[in-house]
Amino acid sequence: MSARPAKGGGRWVSVPPERVHPWIDGFADRHGPFEATGDDRAVRLVAADGALAELHAPFPPMRPGPPHVTRLVAHARAERRIGVVLVRLGGYAAGVFQGSELVASKVGSRLVQGRTAAGGWSQQRFARRRRNQADQALDRAADTALRVLTPYLPELEAVVLGGDRRAVDALRADRRLAPLLALEAEPFLTVPDPRLAVLRETPAQFRAVRVHVVDPPSPTGTGPASGNPASRLDRGGPAPEGS
Repeated sequence: MSARPAKGGGRWVSVPPERVHPWIDGFADRHGPFEATGDDRAVRLVAADGALAELHAPFPPMRPGPPHVTRLVAHARAERRIGVVLVRLGGYAAGVFQGSELVASKVGSRLVQGRTAAGGWSQQRFARRRRNQADQALDRAADTALRVLTPYLPELEAVVLGGDRRAVDALRADRRLAPLLALEAEPFLTVPDPRLAVLRETPAQFRAVRVHVVDPPSPTGTGPASGNPASRLDRGGPAPEGS
């Protein structure tokens, strides 16, 4: 699991699908019984001590109605067929996953020269050469995405993009990718150079349940409680359903 501060307060925690129920158990152990509500995108837990946890489902919508925790856990654990396209300047990777298993992939790279401090005509020639190299790299990335993902298109539930946002935005201009991009879903994957090992690790990001946690008010009523190590992450065991 990973955690980071949330804008406006609290923190975001990424929880693997297999750990969602134990994480909720730990939330109940730390903060007492909770009431659960939800919609087709998230489940909200309000604990007895005022702590809040809003669990955002991957690849919504979920089926509607209670029991909210049960439907979130079942939705998160479902084995979906997901396409992944990663692009950074000069590198690219495309893959198809069944659950967390990579069933098809191709990874490649193409030279794009770095920037230079030279000026004048030399600088302009270099800039044109670099633009041409970048265009060729993006064309190769698009070709790879089409070759790997298109045979699975009727079966794909979503396509997740990642790498460098500017490179991905440039890739969107390729009209051949329109059927794949119509399936685009969050999250955008922040990854280093797209190698096979990097591609294989992406399910940890796109399958995770993102949880916004807000600690209970402090006893003085001045803000969230602090300094409680047990409130930071999770531990497990079967938990109450809440509602």
